Parts: sequence; C-alpha cells; structure tokens
Amino acid sequence: MSSTKHLNELAVKQLDLDDDERIEKIRSDRWIGYPKAKTVLTKLDDLLSYPRTERMPNMLIVGDTNNGKTMLTKRFLKQYPAEDNPEGDGIIAPVLLVQAPPVPDEGRFYNAILELLFAPYRPSERVDKKQFQVIKLLKYIATKILIIDEIHHILAGNLNRQRAFLNVLKYLGNELQISIVGVGTKDAFRALQSDPQLSNRFEPVLLPRWEFNQDFLRLLVSFERMLPLKQASNLHVKSLAMRLYSMSEGYIGELSRLLNDAAVYAVKNKIEAITLAVLDQIDWISPSQRKRQLDRAI
Repeated sequence: MSSTKHLNELAVKQLDLDDDERIEKIRSDRWIGYPKAKTVLTKLDDLLSYPRTERMPNMLIVGDTNNGKTMLTKRFLKQYPAEDNPEGDGIIAPVLLVQAPPVPDEGRFYNAILELLFAPYRPSERVDKKQFQVIKLLKYIATKILIIDEIHHILAGNLNRQRAFLNVLKYLGNELQISIVGVGTKDAFRALQSDPQLSNRFEPVLLPRWEFNQDFLRLLVSFERMLPLKQASNLHVKSLAMRLYSMSEGYIGELSRLLNDAAVYAVKNKIEAITLAVLDQIDWISPSQRKRQLDRAI
C-alpha cells in the first residue's frame, strides 16, 4: 500500500471505506483552524467571558460571500452548545445563532428566535408581546452572545425600517446585557455605520480574501491532510497551488468546494490524487465568471 503520510489519522481510517462512503466523507463539512479564524474565535471567547455591564461590547464579522464567516460562527456555536440546566426545567444556551430575516422586520426577527428555541407563538401576535417573550426566554436560558448571520439584510429595507431594526439590536443588547455579533458582507458595516451609537459599539473584524503566500500554501496542506485520497496530491507545489488559487480566487469557501469536487472526481476515476489534469476535467466556473454570466442573464 502507498504511504499515507499526507493524511491525518481520521483520513487514514476513511481510506478503508468503500468509494461511495469516502465520497460522502469528502463532501462533509470540515473545519480548518487557520490563523485568522483562531484570532476571531479568541475574540468571541473574550466576549463570552466579558463581565455583564450596561454597555456590552459587540463585534461585526465582515467578509465577502463564501469566505468562511458562517462556518466560523458555527464552529464557535459548536464549542458552546446548549446544555441541560440541572437547576431548572429548560436549557442553558450561552451562544445563540440566528439568521437575520430577508428584510429588516422586527416581528420576523423575533419569530426566527422563537422558532429556534421551539417556543410556541402566533405569527400574528403583536410585536411587543413577541419582544417580551424573546427577552424572557433569552434571560431564562442565560444567553450571553447573540450571533446574527446575514446581517447585511438590514439594507433590504428603507431607511426608516433600517433604523427601526438597528434600534431593536440596541434594545436587546442593553436590556439583556449581552454581546451581539453581526456576520455579513461589507454592506453590513455600511448599515451599522448609519447609527453612530451602534457603530461605536461594534468592533469590525475583517475576513479578507486569501493572498497567494505561505499562509495559503499551509492552508492547502491542511486541506490535503483531511481529504481521504490514497495518493499524495502535493497541493502546495507551486504550479498546482497557483491553479487552485486562480480557480477559487482566494475565497476559502470556493477553495473547499473546488477541492471536494476534484477529490470526488479523483475517487470516481481511480486517480486517487488531485492533479492539474483532474482540475481540467471538473466542471468548474470561477466566482467572477459566475457573476458575469448572471449579469449578462439579467
């Protein structure tokens, strides 16, 4: 059997699976703790342990689409899952992750939180009653951080609705003495800057596109160690690394999907490694090409 030095322990075990099972593992989510992600997780840990005060610090995680924001926050949520409360009837949920409604609507935002907590409610209920219920529940489950994904959806409404939604965030933070973490594109930063009080409370943390440097090469090595292929691909070799960078355009989400597609092709065709020839064969359209195609279609 060929050497498995290019794989981590879990990927070595997965080599014993049949091809269909290996492909399922390849397509599963995986976490890579690259330096910037570790820095953000440390900042989130600091928010969790921050003493409860009248003016809690908040964070805004900003990055382009498909650049690892949601995966990072889900990783943090996984580190602090909801647990049974031995002293009460419910649970303790120190971190709550909710997606912002597609438009800045207070009622729909409360609906999303109530649904997440499996709390009974009537969609037609008055907003103030939903607000009371949400505050009561979040206090009961001892939430310390409320993460709002896709927070740039705020901009989908007019200025009055944007301001009203931002006031909701301020109110929840003040009333519950919790930290609010917004996650979104650069538009989210623009939305929060429209409210001077909120802009001062939210520390922006940027997840930039990757550059073609040693950090990117190390990222490729980390990916390779997790992909259960029988032959070493040597993704960090310059010619292959440059092609992968060009095809993914520096977005970690794109890179992950690209490597998954290439690894699946390699398994199905008994190649067992990601090569330049494999990348030529997969049906891949780069992010900028997709955008141009969409623009032309519209």
